[in-house]
Amino acid sequence: MEEKSGWFSRLKSGLSRSAARLTENVGSLFAKRRLDEEALEELEETLIAADLGVAAARRIVGDFRRTRFGKEVTSEEVKQALAESIAAILAPVAQPLVIDRALKPHVVLVVGVNGTGKTTTIAKLGQQYRDQGLTCTFVAGDTFRAAAVEQLQVWADRTGAGLAAPAKPGADAAGLAFDALTAARASGTDVLLVDTAGRLHNKSALMEELRKIVRIIKRVDETAPHSVLLVLDATTGQNAIQQAKVFSEMVNVTGLAVTKLDGSAKGGVVVALAQEFAIPVHVVGVGEKAADLRPFEARDFARSLMGVE
Repeated sequence: MEEKSGWFSRLKSGLSRSAARLTENVGSLFAKRRLDEEALEELEETLIAADLGVAAARRIVGDFRRTRFGKEVTSEEVKQALAESIAAILAPVAQPLVIDRALKPHVVLVVGVNGTGKTTTIAKLGQQYRDQGLTCTFVAGDTFRAAAVEQLQVWADRTGAGLAAPAKPGADAAGLAFDALTAARASGTDVLLVDTAGRLHNKSALMEELRKIVRIIKRVDETAPHSVLLVLDATTGQNAIQQAKVFSEMVNVTGLAVTKLDGSAKGGVVVALAQEFAIPVHVVGVGEKAADLRPFEARDFARSLMGVE
């Protein structure tokens, strides 16, 4: 229980900038006034400006129109009600990334634009899986970025995970993944976390590289990859929506990791992602430590986003 409350306080602290942006506007909107059409329009604009997206904003305002229209409300009542409406949008996507221990290995292909925190997310997940007693191998598939390979090497050494690294910069990522999966199957490794490039400025080349990795992996195990995790950086706000669209066209994204919420005033984008794509949000990150990447919980997130207990 103590750990749960400790995480909630970290989440609330991490989302404080996003919450401040939202609640300041809501507070000035509803200083004991009637919830009329003009107020609802202003509320919708406030939600859109806070990166919740047009569709989610309209849905939330629709809830208010049905249940509270014409009533006098305080800003605190509105914040509580907003938290409930946001939690209802988030609840269907709050699903943990479950590792199937029978697969040996469960292959997690990690995708996303460079700079979103892919490599760090792999490292944190790897440490958590090792703490759970699972054997884990990192595949340094972003072969052009020496820093990514070095970072995974450091984390592999720190956590006792295996590392499949390219023999030289720019080596074929699909071939590396093939060899790593073959070795992982032979050794009975539990989890294979595959890093990938994220050079989105050349979309067609990146798409072909990702699809090639998937094709080659399937030669070893036709059911793999078992999870495709898209890492999104919350600080990019609505740009995360575009990235989710683009990567969903490239590969079958099965889940999301949303990072850097502690550095963002745009945490509302998680609500927009849930409303628009309905892709499971597996984990969210609010700090540098492995413990700061945690399973996504709808109610906790919604209440933290609205700054309510």
